[in-house]
Amino acid sequence: MALTTHQGGCHCGAVRFEVALAAQVEVEDCNCSICAMSGNDHIIVPASRFRLLQGESALTEYRFNTGAARHLFCKVCGIKSFYVPRSNPDGYAVTWRCLDDWQSIDAAIEEFDGQNWEANAATLAHKSKD
Repeated sequence: MALTTHQGGCHCGAVRFEVALAAQVEVEDCNCSICAMSGNDHIIVPASRFRLLQGESALTEYRFNTGAARHLFCKVCGIKSFYVPRSNPDGYAVTWRCLDDWQSIDAAIEEFDGQNWEANAATLAHKSKD
């Protein structure tokens, strides 16, 4: 699979990152409490395909519920341009619209039922084994 590097970051530019993505990506539109309230649609990638370029000291962390997901926000502008998801603690969920070229990326939007996280994650895990 051929990968292309894309850059992105927060609103004020304090946080910048790059991520290697396939030609077509799946964007998760999650309805969990935090994603629904913030409108966060994201692309999950393995850690090996993500690199923080600048702004580690500008990030602050928020955890809730199980504490597994690490929601990372810019201390300056408040934008969550990426986070460590509960579903993939060894990877990153990159906020699709925080990519500099998000409008030109071939993306399929998939709904993820985060309000029923346990049941939905179990269904997805079962499907991936098929």
